[in-house]
Amino acid sequence: MRVKFSIALLFFGIFTSIQSQENLSKEEALAIALEQNFGILISRNTTEIEKNNSSLLNSGYLPSVALSSGGNYTGSDAEIAFPGQVDDQGNPIPNRVFEDQETQRFNAGINVNYTLFDGLGRKYTYKRLKEQYALSELQLRETIEFTILQLFEVYFNIAQLTESNAILQDNLAVSQERQKRAEYSFIHGQGNKLAVLNAQVDVTNDSINLIQTKQQLDNAKRDLNLLLNQPMEQAYSVDLSVKFVPEIQIESWLETAAENNVALLKQERNYQINAYDIKIRQSGYLPTLGLVGSYGWNLNKSPASAFFPGTNNTTYSVGIGASLSWNLFDSGRTLTQVKNAKIALENQKIQEEETLLTFERNLRNAQQNYQNAVNIYTIQNKQVETGKYNFDRSQAQYKLGSITAIEFRQAQINLRNAQVQRAAAKYQAKLAELNLIQLSGQLLNVEL
Repeated sequence: MRVKFSIALLFFGIFTSIQSQENLSKEEALAIALEQNFGILISRNTTEIEKNNSSLLNSGYLPSVALSSGGNYTGSDAEIAFPGQVDDQGNPIPNRVFEDQETQRFNAGINVNYTLFDGLGRKYTYKRLKEQYALSELQLRETIEFTILQLFEVYFNIAQLTESNAILQDNLAVSQERQKRAEYSFIHGQGNKLAVLNAQVDVTNDSINLIQTKQQLDNAKRDLNLLLNQPMEQAYSVDLSVKFVPEIQIESWLETAAENNVALLKQERNYQINAYDIKIRQSGYLPTLGLVGSYGWNLNKSPASAFFPGTNNTTYSVGIGASLSWNLFDSGRTLTQVKNAKIALENQKIQEEETLLTFERNLRNAQQNYQNAVNIYTIQNKQVETGKYNFDRSQAQYKLGSITAIEFRQAQINLRNAQVQRAAAKYQAKLAELNLIQLSGQLLNVEL
């Protein structure tokens, strides 16, 4: 009775969980991931930074304009003495006192600087920034592609465990029916206690398998919530159907895989960036020519003195000039930087060759994995058909008493294993297909 009660609670929990789950299609999962996945969000922000860096405002082609202004105030009291001096009447000249004297100075100016020529360093720096932005877009695409692969690895794991869960439920129902049959036979004297105990052991084992699979399913759903940036308590039921891309379409994509693979495209951008680095370093050999312009305003207010009246002096000034600088020798710094930049370019070329060879290896491995996965799935389909036929015949013979419970149990296990393995093979074949399509550079164009 305890076994039956536990199983009833298990079924009730599973049924309640399924009822509260939200159906999540593959397209919906992908849309949520593209909008909410943490890695994609960070990569998008990084790309936006590179976009800002590659704008005209960061190019060095625009002039710099600076506004400056200032003001000073000085308050003072002064007393001027004339020792030994007399006026026209012969009287000593008295001291002259100046109180609350104010001196005020104000100025404002605007300065404009513009570099006409800097040895072409600005030109190639701007081009390098553009390439860096293009590289960041490829890095964003790479992040999206690997997130998609990770997403569907989790999504199909949920689908596989969902199928396995249903298979194990059916398997448990068969074992429960066999237990009832053994108990009924024992009550009526047509069986022995050992058959009842064996049936109970099988029911217990099947129940444990179902509980463990349910735990794995719940864990996988939490993995999906992490990828989708969703609350951990959110529960989804996933689409169990799988649609394979026609092989002729995959073959056409593979023909242009080297032109579209994101890893190879990234290497091309990195090579171009290193080529621009050489041009930037070589700009140190050439002179720099710049223009300077200014406009200024000054106001000086002076208080009266003993011999001069107070003054207000206002001036306006306009200036324009040019500057030329040419570092004829900088202790070999520019020469060293150019040499190092050329070595870095050579290293990038070597890395590009390695990436190409790695890509060719990965592509061939992926093709073989895909073909093997499809073949295994086909074989597993036939295995399920055989197992189903064998189980149906064994069940009929068991009810007639023609075979033992052990033989029937073996047929039951064989069918369960075949069904579970077929479910795994189906989703492994789809994942192998997606991995192959990703290497071809067409993952973002595939229909799910």
